[in-house]
Amino acid sequence: MEFLMQKICMVKDLGVHGNLFGGNMLSWLDEAAGTMAADICRTPNMVTLKISEVIFRKAVKSGFLLKIYGDVESIGNTSITLHVDARKYNVISQEETVVCSTKMTFVRIDESGEAVPIPQMVKEKYHDKLRK
Repeated sequence: MEFLMQKICMVKDLGVHGNLFGGNMLSWLDEAAGTMAADICRTPNMVTLKISEVIFRKAVKSGFLLKIYGDVESIGNTSITLHVDARKYNVISQEETVVCSTKMTFVRIDESGEAVPIPQMVKEKYHDKLRK
């Protein structure tokens, strides 16, 4: 998986139970995966179509570092699906533990918001990930 982004969980990111608020985690995942999709598809015009089942495996407390990783799952004519992991990172041991994972689908759009094809050169680069 490719490293996408690093965040630190701060007090302002916590929910009522003292853990990272799930909505903040989803926002970070969307931002990280969206930038990956834009880079791969060579356009800033990518929009989130779908976030699959999100599994929150471990709590994240204030002060924890998170590293977000992504990998191309599949590419269609106008969309790309990425597998995304958020991992808690221990700076002392340098160990990472997956705290959240999901699959996210993004669609390439034009200036009026209509879906447009992903460039052929991208499809060729990821030919093993193409949806048939």
